[in-house]
Amino acid sequence: MSDIKVPIAKPIIGQEEIDNVVEVLKSGMIAQGPKVSEFEEKFSLWTDAKYGVATNSGTSALHVALLSCGIGKEDEVITSPFTFIASGNSIVYTGAKPVFGDIDLNTYTLNPDSIEELITDKTKAIMPVHLYGQSAEMDAICDIAEDHDLKVIEDAAQAHGTTFNGKKVGSIGDMACFSFYPTKNMTTSEGGMITTDDEHLVEEAHIFRAHGSRVKYLHDDIGYNFRMTDISAAIGIAQLNKIDEFNKKRIENAKYLNKYLDDIDGIITPFARDNSTHVYHQYTIRVEKGKRDDWIEILTENGIGTGVHYPIPLYNQPIYQKLGFDGNCPNAETAANGVISLPVHPSLTNEDLDLVIDSLKKASDKIV
Repeated sequence: MSDIKVPIAKPIIGQEEIDNVVEVLKSGMIAQGPKVSEFEEKFSLWTDAKYGVATNSGTSALHVALLSCGIGKEDEVITSPFTFIASGNSIVYTGAKPVFGDIDLNTYTLNPDSIEELITDKTKAIMPVHLYGQSAEMDAICDIAEDHDLKVIEDAAQAHGTTFNGKKVGSIGDMACFSFYPTKNMTTSEGGMITTDDEHLVEEAHIFRAHGSRVKYLHDDIGYNFRMTDISAAIGIAQLNKIDEFNKKRIENAKYLNKYLDDIDGIITPFARDNSTHVYHQYTIRVEKGKRDDWIEILTENGIGTGVHYPIPLYNQPIYQKLGFDGNCPNAETAANGVISLPVHPSLTNEDLDLVIDSLKKASDKIV
């Protein structure tokens, strides 16, 4: 196997991040403190939301948001099966059941047309997943939620800076959740953020984030230790100063790839919706079922890092089958059988991108 010359992801940590962390370490306040509050305020402002609640991961952000919306045992939450398992697991953690709607094969996000037939008297929320850096069809989803008095919790773990019809993801649903894992468009090393305009939901999130306590050492709810540290927040504040440039570079890289990949036989390049911003957390192509391993093998031989996001619809995961969760989502299965993510991160040079393009041409010549 050849050495990887162009990795699928590469976090960018600069001197500003290092200086911010050193400042926190010297301050003596390294747990949740003033830097977390500063990061919450700045990030929520950046997303056009009124409030932010920082957590120690994107998964815990989803878990806390669901609890804050009153989701619990016997409830159902409609979501996408074509996502990382944390999306579904966060629902399961509350005691609720994930119910899976199919996706749109253009955007790979939850198709609003699949939602209505899944709504029952147990349905309490819809959790659309903004995948690969592109928003779900939020106007239609919010209309359905309003008609049925359901909460909308955006899984925006891959969508920092994404817009839908001029509105920033994170400011559209009742709550939204972001991840700052190192491979995301911006990072805090590990961490998450909830955004919302609802003051009551913010208060609930604060309680569930910190051991279910409204008053110190007085616990009215079962809560969790999901707090972010000031160390992580210090990194996030520095990254927030750079995220717009990071996203701009991702978009430029995606346009460059699109220009030269559109004519290559055997691949479907990413779709970007008009009137919205796709920030390309992943640049994901689709190839014919049964041939993906051949494409990946040739790309790897040429030093190109790849990823498969995601190979198994959630309802086919062994643990979900064991728990009795099911689904019938042919578009999700089509996507799961054919997607390949390619490098698109801001560190790439034109030479890197050309190597990706040339490698795909070689693969097409051999496979198609």
